[in-house]
Amino acid sequence: MTDTIILGQYVPSDSVIHRLDPRTKLLLLVAFTMGSMHLQAPSGYIAATLLTGGQVLLSRIPLRMLFRALRPILFILLLPMLYHLLFNQEGLRNELFALWRILLLVSLALILTLTTKPLDLAKGLEQLCKPLTRLGVPVEALALTVMLAIRFIPTITQELDRILVAQQARGYDIKDTKGLNRVQAYIQLVIPLLVTTLARAEQLAMTIEARAYGNGKGRTSYRVLKYARMDYAAGGIMLAYVLLGILLER
Repeated sequence: MTDTIILGQYVPSDSVIHRLDPRTKLLLLVAFTMGSMHLQAPSGYIAATLLTGGQVLLSRIPLRMLFRALRPILFILLLPMLYHLLFNQEGLRNELFALWRILLLVSLALILTLTTKPLDLAKGLEQLCKPLTRLGVPVEALALTVMLAIRFIPTITQELDRILVAQQARGYDIKDTKGLNRVQAYIQLVIPLLVTTLARAEQLAMTIEARAYGNGKGRTSYRVLKYARMDYAAGGIMLAYVLLGILLER
């Protein structure tokens, strides 16, 4: 189960994407999302696919891992396409483009989490949202919440694995069930999984409180984020993509 949940995991490497500043990667994702919202022509989608594919290759993340992460999402997204294919073929083209766009955005989001440590991601988000503190927004607490949410995803999958292994040790294997019985078996896992997750969350809250973290305001960091040349180069490529997208859609 742990191998099928990729979101929230960090894959150590020394690739170009790994070395980018986390603020740059966040801004690239935001710019790509905004630029992709207005895509209509196939040429624009091809340009977006080339840009996404370039980032995947530069990140050195195994394609098999990405496909494994996209497989459950792809299954869900194919259901409305199947509906249009059977009952409303007029909307099939728009549905296909929507599926294409979502897969590209999810792929970039996965590249962001797979190539960025949760702590660096939180620090980058905190730095980018710093101006909002003047409006009373608790940026530090928000960044900490995002970081913990991402970090907890693999933790929850590990807890689920532990429960499944405990069931197997008692002679019950959920893989032996079929159809609705398997669905019911998974539903029964919700309660022990929720209890263990809440227990972990309580321990984490007590640890944070014991270290007097507070709301995180005014805290200093050992690592200071600095933009490098490759960050400016990546920003220039993304700007060129946005401008190219505007020209292609005219």
